[in-house]
Amino acid sequence: MASAVYDQALKARALQSLGTSDDRIYGMVTEALNQRDARGETIIDLGCGNGNLLPFVRGRFDRYIGVDAIRHEGFPGDAEFIASDLDHGQTLLPDACADVVAAVEIIEHLENPRAFLRELTRLTRPGGWVIVTTPNQLSLLSLLTLVVKHRFSAFQDAHYPAHLTALLEVDLRRIAAECNLIEIAISYSRKGRLVLTPWHYPESLASLFPRALSDNLLLIGKKPDGKC
Repeated sequence: MASAVYDQALKARALQSLGTSDDRIYGMVTEALNQRDARGETIIDLGCGNGNLLPFVRGRFDRYIGVDAIRHEGFPGDAEFIASDLDHGQTLLPDACADVVAAVEIIEHLENPRAFLRELTRLTRPGGWVIVTTPNQLSLLSLLTLVVKHRFSAFQDAHYPAHLTALLEVDLRRIAAECNLIEIAISYSRKGRLVLTPWHYPESLASLFPRALSDNLLLIGKKPDGKC
């Protein structure tokens, strides 16, 4: 009975996310891959949702594997899918099986981000890349929301329980270093909503102040060649 209740709650949390993110976030992943000429045989998309990352990486990898708690409606029929509760245990995939392992807007949904990033690292081949995106808690919008409402912008009551764990840039860097990743870098979406409006800053302005005017950020790190 308890298991059934948990499964229903897990499905409800997964559906609350709608299985997709803004194209600008997927574009951040593409930019990070382009800058490092990262390509290869396999990319794993943990927390894949509808599989909307696939069009952005198609042609760069021979194989795309999506992993999520449920198979969302609209997930590509020609892509591989594995069902997995990312909060509990390892995915049913072998060690060092992917050239890139990406987690797009999923780490904030999980109870244990450190265990999750260790899992991303486990799945990545030596010399491969780990990519994580998440809401930017240091944006102007998020900081003002914290001052006024005592919570980050992406972690208000309307986002709970889908959004559980707010991580700062420094937290991501520390966790990546704990996983022995190297060449760790942070980039920003350069798309941020103006406070109290549905509008966004011009990208030219957001590019001048990316941390303050971006709603989302990306962390990337490389798994060292050889045994850590």
